[in-house]
Amino acid sequence: MQTKHILFIFISFLGNITFSLAQNHIPKLGEIYKDDVVPRIDITVAQADLDFILEPQNAESDTYFPARFIFNNGSVLDTIENVGFRLRGNTSRYSAKKSFKVSFNKFESGRKYHGVEKLNINGEHNDPSIIRSKICWDLLRDIGIPAPRANHVEMYVNGAYKGLYINVEHIDEEFIDTRFGNNDGNLYKCLYPSTLEYLGENQDLYKGAGYELKINEEEDDFSDLVELTRILNTTAVQDLPCELEKVFNVDSYLKAIAFDILTGNWDGPIYNKNNFYLYKNEDTGQFEYIPFDLDNTFGIDWFGIDWAIRNIYNWAFTGEARPIYTKILAVPMYKDRFSFYMNEILTKYYNSTNLNPRIDALKEMIRPSAVLDNYRTLDYGFNIADFDNSYTASLGQHVKAGLKPFITVRTNAANGQLDINEIAPIVSNVRDNNPVVAQQVIVQAKVEDEMPPAEVKLFYRYNTEDYESIVILDDGSGEDETAGDGIYTGVFNGIPNSGTIDYYIIARDNLGQETKDPICETYHLNLTKNDIGLYINELMAGNDETISDEAGEFEDWIELYNGSDAPIFLGDKYLTDNFNDKNKWKMPDISIEAGEFVLFWADNDDGVQNEYHTNFKLSKSGEEVGIFDEDGNLLDGVTFGELDDDLSYARDADGTGDFVVTSEPTPNRSNQSTPIIELKNKTIEFEIYPNPTTNGVQIQANHLGGSVFNIQLHTMLGKLMLEQSSRTNTYLDFPDGVANGIYFLTIEVEGKTIVQKIVKE
Repeated sequence: MQTKHILFIFISFLGNITFSLAQNHIPKLGEIYKDDVVPRIDITVAQADLDFILEPQNAESDTYFPARFIFNNGSVLDTIENVGFRLRGNTSRYSAKKSFKVSFNKFESGRKYHGVEKLNINGEHNDPSIIRSKICWDLLRDIGIPAPRANHVEMYVNGAYKGLYINVEHIDEEFIDTRFGNNDGNLYKCLYPSTLEYLGENQDLYKGAGYELKINEEEDDFSDLVELTRILNTTAVQDLPCELEKVFNVDSYLKAIAFDILTGNWDGPIYNKNNFYLYKNEDTGQFEYIPFDLDNTFGIDWFGIDWAIRNIYNWAFTGEARPIYTKILAVPMYKDRFSFYMNEILTKYYNSTNLNPRIDALKEMIRPSAVLDNYRTLDYGFNIADFDNSYTASLGQHVKAGLKPFITVRTNAANGQLDINEIAPIVSNVRDNNPVVAQQVIVQAKVEDEMPPAEVKLFYRYNTEDYESIVILDDGSGEDETAGDGIYTGVFNGIPNSGTIDYYIIARDNLGQETKDPICETYHLNLTKNDIGLYINELMAGNDETISDEAGEFEDWIELYNGSDAPIFLGDKYLTDNFNDKNKWKMPDISIEAGEFVLFWADNDDGVQNEYHTNFKLSKSGEEVGIFDEDGNLLDGVTFGELDDDLSYARDADGTGDFVVTSEPTPNRSNQSTPIIELKNKTIEFEIYPNPTTNGVQIQANHLGGSVFNIQLHTMLGKLMLEQSSRTNTYLDFPDGVANGIYFLTIEVEGKTIVQKIVKE
């Protein structure tokens, strides 16, 4: 087992960087949203409660009633008792085919099902094809815009078939955390009439204008929304990029504009001032745009407008302010970027070649469920012939175009309307690894252009020194994860003492056009020194069966380690999963002895269970974890990427080692182990020291018994540096000219292998 553990660390270190871009994760569909089958959902609720839900006079009620939930997708069959069940939606509350919400945590606090707390089961009564919103959600995933997952389901209530529905992921704290790695900022649900006009500094004016807080409701602080609308509406066009990008992720929203126009989504903010979310990402300080409610698309129309040919540069509602569209596109740089994104989406995703096969496959899969859906016919009289025809033809009423013809016409019109200019490189999603003193600084940025940029440079300075620069690359070498993915990575040495780092990025194309990010000012890091020796040593964000807490529950966990020679008091220090919220969870009044470990459960059960349970959870899609002292100084921190169940992110040497992904977690004990090779008749233990080293390492083998062991030294990229064999303890002398850095020592005995990381300094 020891050999397997060390070998896995070697492979993981070569294949995984210690942090990755944590924004805008597109999570896997998982079992709930699996879309190659039509799962069945059964709800059993007391008949009196169901009668209340369906009574017309209760259409606006949000009262949950207890119910049994059964989910069956052919590979997973689960029954969950005591879930919450109610109506949901706007106009659908008054339709014959209702929409429903299922809450797993309404009556069982903290409970989730496959990582989600609620399901939105949408009737799609406007859409005879019952597919338009599903195609929209899939397109958003392709484009990279944060949006819900979705699939078709058959819905049964008290044994009666209620029809073919679309199961759409609920937008809440869990959704936000998986997309952005934090969920502490304000989340606004924006419904009619949310124009994003500046209404003045009085927050109450916004609270009655379609904006509703869904996170931090008790604080009831709308000041960040006021700031966004003030900047958007009152800033001069020439100054808008500098000011707006401080508070709004413009590039992500430019893609969303293109999406709305291509799908004919008039029921969003650009035309109908309706149906979107805004999340204030605490990690970046920027609002993120999240689309919502997409059934009125692809030719569904109530205004007498041909959305398939409407001009892409004059698409907004006329006669009223729509600053989210008009103000942004008034900036020449943003208009050119919008055209770039529009062209990219048309080329890669939004065209008949790409969409029609997907539409045909979905139609074939869902048609048997649609045939049996009698509720679908009750609102607009749509029969199964209408279901079939709606894919290729107009049905009259509000269905002004068939799905496929709309795509063809919209594609041709948009291509004809496009005004494409050469753009300077687009730099976005700049991230760093939140280093501490002496730790390497890793910076990543996404760079987009018509062609790969000629050069991307990272400029940085320590304290008030002069700026230095390095070229950052997208070639898969060093800390760059994947060559050619548009994510550029740079590394420079950290500061040996407490201080500050300022940095920015400049990308230049072959025409000499440059983009600086941020446009104004710089990114800023405050570095503090961990003088006390308290470290994050290991963590797990998907604890399925590794270790349970005192209640028998398998919760996320964080392990701390005291690497000093004296006890450390924890009661004046804080754990957080958001570096902007430095005192998120105060640790209990306990001490951790020298060389010992303590395990905290990251399950948001603070105050519910004992003092070892935090007030936050970890996200499997990746986020950050930090230790702060009472003065707000970062003692230790780590940013991790996506982790599968029962994999931990652990230091390969307690306290000071590099983080690696491992399949053999060690909660509450040391991550280090003596390298061992197990043979049929003996076990060989190796001691390899010193490490770190300046010239070479001593290799001492216990119980070798005459066996030959072969030694190889490789660089991080797998280049062989030296090779030798021995039957006795030996000293491995590094060749002249071997640079400082990380190397891997491979020892092989009788076909069995171990790998040890060696640091030369």
